[in-house]
Amino acid sequence: MFDYIILGIIQGIFEWLPISSEGVVAIAGRFLIKGIDSLETALFLHLGTVLAVLLYFRKDWLEILTLKNKVLFRFLVISTIISGIIGLILYNSLIKNMAVGGGLLLISGFGLLFTAYFHKAKRTADIGFNKLPVITGILQGLAVIPGFSRSGATIFGLSLGKLSPAEILKISYLMSAPVVLMMSLYLFWQNPVLILETWPALIFSFLAGFLTLDFLLRVAGRIDFFRFILLFALFCFLGAGLEFLI
Repeated sequence: MFDYIILGIIQGIFEWLPISSEGVVAIAGRFLIKGIDSLETALFLHLGTVLAVLLYFRKDWLEILTLKNKVLFRFLVISTIISGIIGLILYNSLIKNMAVGGGLLLISGFGLLFTAYFHKAKRTADIGFNKLPVITGILQGLAVIPGFSRSGATIFGLSLGKLSPAEILKISYLMSAPVVLMMSLYLFWQNPVLILETWPALIFSFLAGFLTLDFLLRVAGRIDFFRFILLFALFCFLGAGLEFLI
């Protein structure tokens, strides 16, 4: 149980940083708990942090669900549909079968390189808000790849429009809720035992996520994670090389 609590805390903290929490949790789970599907567990643990998002932004969700904010409602519907389709296709055709052993580390390494690119990419033009759901929906769908940061990618996509930093961060985290709920239901439908195995991690990912959300949102905007991401990618490639040699 203690190992699952550690995984939950890792998920609760890294979810808010522009570093792939999925990749970090999957790799940590692989070393902490023997015999589990670390990628499946990492994806499912997003359910804990998405509950933190729902509670933290409860006023915003009330406006969205009651259609008082129709613009954001439309944005989330379009981006969620696109993310869901891309995420499910990638998960079933590529990630589910390849993300094991050294393959998990290798995929995580490449995903981190993409994330590092998003940190250094510069805006070249202001894109209309009506186009942002498609762009960010695609980027969020790709985040099923271990190491590919969902928050880093969507923040980059949203920054292409005429939005303030505060609006970018809020929309990025609001976007996570519907697609994560869809993915969690899909994983539970495929493997109902998940909830019995991971409930301690879910509880602590929710608690850690809710307690650190406000703080880490502010810190994430001030720290350049570029070098840290590249270093983590290097470790992934080295680990993958050792796995394949052994």
